[in-house]
Amino acid sequence: MSIATEPIAVPALDLKAQYATIRDEIEPIVHAILESQYFILGPEVTGFEAEAAKYCGVPHAVGCASGSDALLLPLMAREIGPGDEVITTPYTFFATGGAIWRLGAKPVFVDIEPDTFNIDPALIEGAITGRTKAVIPVHLYGQCAEMSSINEIARKHGLFVLEDAAQAIGSAYEGKLAGGLGDMAAFSFYPSKNLGGFGDAGMVTSADTALAKKIARLRVHGMEPKYHHHEVGFNSRLDALQAAILRVKLRHLDDWTAGRRSVAERYRSLFTRFGLDDVVTTPIERPNHLHVYNQFVIRVPIEHRDGLRAHLADRKIGTEIYYPIPLHLQVCFAGLGHKPGDFPISEKAAGETIALPMYPELTDEALRHVVSSIAEYLHEKALI
Repeated sequence: MSIATEPIAVPALDLKAQYATIRDEIEPIVHAILESQYFILGPEVTGFEAEAAKYCGVPHAVGCASGSDALLLPLMAREIGPGDEVITTPYTFFATGGAIWRLGAKPVFVDIEPDTFNIDPALIEGAITGRTKAVIPVHLYGQCAEMSSINEIARKHGLFVLEDAAQAIGSAYEGKLAGGLGDMAAFSFYPSKNLGGFGDAGMVTSADTALAKKIARLRVHGMEPKYHHHEVGFNSRLDALQAAILRVKLRHLDDWTAGRRSVAERYRSLFTRFGLDDVVTTPIERPNHLHVYNQFVIRVPIEHRDGLRAHLADRKIGTEIYYPIPLHLQVCFAGLGHKPGDFPISEKAAGETIALPMYPELTDEALRHVVSSIAEYLHEKALI
């Protein structure tokens, strides 16, 4: 007897479904921008910055061109460069380590917690040297890192804490939202994010007025006022069109977060109902955290991960692997001298994880198709 339902297409992400619910709000805004012919920075950007800062509970937000730039700009503002070291995790999107490397500083990796995939605070202090200047905890997949422990270590050693909150807008830790948990935070508004633009966009948040002003200069070549350059910055301006779209979407973010959390709970219920809990590990949500599920990432035995993914593709189910090669094993970081086995928990996660479809509009039929298809594969392999 077949466990799975008849195949229906379930993409890993369906942005068209979201757009259909806000089209009537978006189209007049886009038309107004076109009529204004005001495309770079300007009132839409300052309006978005104010609204985003208020949402995150911080005094300042500075829009920029991408989430990658949002990581780079705070490090530049703190004058981190050659000879300096920055501690972060090897299990993250490349931009986290890339921002450190681009400034001539050295990324120093420490391993992750096996259940949250976030940096393990217990390992940070052992990686600190006299050259360490900062720590970048990554709030991976939409759940905040253990910031109390991280901040305590950073204060003890005089380190700058930059939250990589690219996947975590709206998430919370001990009652405070991501973006206000460290010294500064970096956000991405890439279209696949919970708050996504219609192209690249990013934001830096901070409680430090002087640093926020410096970042606002650095994004325009260190310029303030026009043609007066205080630092050598670069071009990382936020488009007015992206800001206007994000202002509309920000009003819906909490509802979309609630929808994602509901999808996560329905996934968990279905995994239990199909008897998969002993084989498949679903995401945890720690006490005093609010997880926003930018991704719903499961673990399966490493020898079956790729086979399961192929089976799901055959069943018209989209999936993704975040991230198949940890940063310490990337060719471009070979000069750091790492080898397989240096960060075993990250490497294990890279081999065992699959991101399942996750967006608020997922139907019960789609979710049942995903989980029943997983059950079908595991049953064929005599794992359940």
